[in-house]
Amino acid sequence: MRRQASTHEEIKAFWVDEAPVLNSTVHLAEYDPAWPGLFAREAARVRSLLGDVVVGLEHVGSTSVPGLAAKPIIDMLLVVADPADEASYVAPLEAAGYRLVIREPEWHEHRALKGPDTNINLHVHPPGSPEIARMVAFRDRLRADDADRELYERTKRELAARTWTYIQEYADAKNAVVDDIMGRA
Repeated sequence: MRRQASTHEEIKAFWVDEAPVLNSTVHLAEYDPAWPGLFAREAARVRSLLGDVVVGLEHVGSTSVPGLAAKPIIDMLLVVADPADEASYVAPLEAAGYRLVIREPEWHEHRALKGPDTNINLHVHPPGSPEIARMVAFRDRLRADDADRELYERTKRELAARTWTYIQEYADAKNAVVDDIMGRA
């Protein structure tokens, strides 16, 4: 199911502090073979901080797809039993320098944190959230299918050249091509 484009008011509402304004184009970097290593390092750190609280942890997003240009931000998917129980995982992460930046309880209890020293988006979802299967299936499809990976990259480059007020608008603009690819996944 496609996520609907967010209004400016919705974007401002789900940011814990103030939503960062982009008012620019989006920088895409060529694929960097260091990205999987950055994920592995961050995953080890998250696991060491949270232990058994981690139900699952995956490298997702464009940096997880070899050969695909991406915003140089490592997207990570953290599955915890109950994202609404922020004390169980946010507190230990914040003590290590992570910052809770997004709270969307109405959207599968989604939370997002930024890393202390590596540019990451740590997306948090509960087991059973349809977003888990969607993110992993999309990653796997792009890894396996050259035509879909090229279609996605071409679309990203076209959209990245536009000026966006918020980065979420760029992300939302990719919904149609994501749905198209997911229809074949």
